[in-house]
Amino acid sequence: MRGGCLVPQPLVDPTTQSVLCYNGDAWKISGEPIQGNDAELIFKLLLQAVNHHSKTTSSADSSTSAVQAVLDVISSISGPFAFVFYDAINSKLFFTRDSLGRRSLLQGADESGAFKLCSLCDGTSSTHFREVETDGVYMIDFEHAIFQDNSFAAKSAGTPSFAASCIQTLLWEHNASDSPLRPRNPIPPMNKTIPEGEAPSLTVETVAVKELEHRLRQSLALRIQNVREPPTTSLGSNVKVAVLFSGGLDCTLLARLSHDILPKEEVIDLLNVAFENPRVAAAAAGRGGTTGSVYESCPDRITGRAAFAELQRVCPDRNWRFVAVDIPYEETLAHRQTVKRLMRPHNTEMDLSIACALYFASRGQGLAFDSRNISAQPTQYTTSARVLLSGLGADELFAGYSRHGAAFSRDGFAGLIDEINLDVSRLGKRNLGRDNRVIAHWGREARFPFLDEEFVSWVVQLPVWEKCGFGTPLPPTDSPEAGLDTEKKALRLVALRLGMTNVAREKKRAIQFGSRTAKMEKGKVKGTDALT
Repeated sequence: MRGGCLVPQPLVDPTTQSVLCYNGDAWKISGEPIQGNDAELIFKLLLQAVNHHSKTTSSADSSTSAVQAVLDVISSISGPFAFVFYDAINSKLFFTRDSLGRRSLLQGADESGAFKLCSLCDGTSSTHFREVETDGVYMIDFEHAIFQDNSFAAKSAGTPSFAASCIQTLLWEHNASDSPLRPRNPIPPMNKTIPEGEAPSLTVETVAVKELEHRLRQSLALRIQNVREPPTTSLGSNVKVAVLFSGGLDCTLLARLSHDILPKEEVIDLLNVAFENPRVAAAAAGRGGTTGSVYESCPDRITGRAAFAELQRVCPDRNWRFVAVDIPYEETLAHRQTVKRLMRPHNTEMDLSIACALYFASRGQGLAFDSRNISAQPTQYTTSARVLLSGLGADELFAGYSRHGAAFSRDGFAGLIDEINLDVSRLGKRNLGRDNRVIAHWGREARFPFLDEEFVSWVVQLPVWEKCGFGTPLPPTDSPEAGLDTEKKALRLVALRLGMTNVAREKKRAIQFGSRTAKMEKGKVKGTDALT
């Protein structure tokens, strides 16, 4: 989706036979935005690294120098990536995911026991594959690999059944320059400063809030400007960008900022998914509840329509297209096996609930309501956008979960900081590989402005009282900030600055509950239960 033309993969160097398989979006290299195809540029840099060190160092040092050069290239990449690089000159294989885990890469063995790396499980079993961890860069040195049967035949036949101990882990380290053979983790340590006495007030005029808006704009602009024309067109064929849209604070804030960045003539699609949930419908009927639309009563549909209306009010010169993605229970069942295959090796009820919501939302097929012609009958529509914006990461960075409030109540600022730090440290394990597989099924990709490396680095270095409202003075009852929740207060203040007064007060809700994919059948089912 980058550059002026499609680039076939894998990329192979005809001179050395080195190979790169790449899945990612490099927004910057060494801090500089790049033009053209990122896979070609990264392959060029990797080849230069290994070629240079194989020619300029002695044989004893060339291998180590080449490894360090490869790690330096990887450390220079800003953006989501997962790739496999074979350095044919030094007979080394490198495979890795970015430290935030935003792209899929699996490792394991096929039915014959051969080692495999893939973006998607290719078999029927999830037991032989697992997500490549986001702890660092993994390397196999084929010159010194120990094959399980110690036979040359196994090595030359192309079925690397070597011992797992041959896979070396080169761990991410923020100050990598101090340690040899360590790739640099772009995310610095958390600011753990605790205020002396009462924390300062957090308002729309706070410098950090203004800077937050500026930095979020920068991150978003990288991800939505210069998007290629979609290969297929439908109604409103100029749609390049859509938002995975629940009507909550994070996604609506991205939609609002996108309006300021994209040309006014471009439509922005708002993809809002709602499911028929038999258990919820039966419970409502048993209470003598409403017999209206099972979709329009979904929590995310209610907040989605409200946020759609507020976007129309604040940005009347933009054509917003609200796409109501309504999924009958029968359709959920019909696609369930496909979703389970895509999300492997993940295999829990919660995985399925979240993956189903993302699967149907990213399909982008539903009833379209155009803000320019809101009284017209909605039409069946499939978005042409291949870039889908997601607000994931905001809750972890800005204390958006109920457990953050519990930590503050229990242990004050120290407990709150530790809880946020734990969340940020686990971002790379947040199942984004699963989400990447599910969304890519439709030829689209999610982009995460809140997970931009520079943005995350800036946020983690803020003092905690400039991220959320816990422990800060209550504003006057007649001030614009009155009534704002303490969770993610900095983001709520940005929404206020942008005129989104209702969205600024929206509550947090998990996707599987807001769209009603969770607990569709009767019985006591836990999210952690394994699928049968």
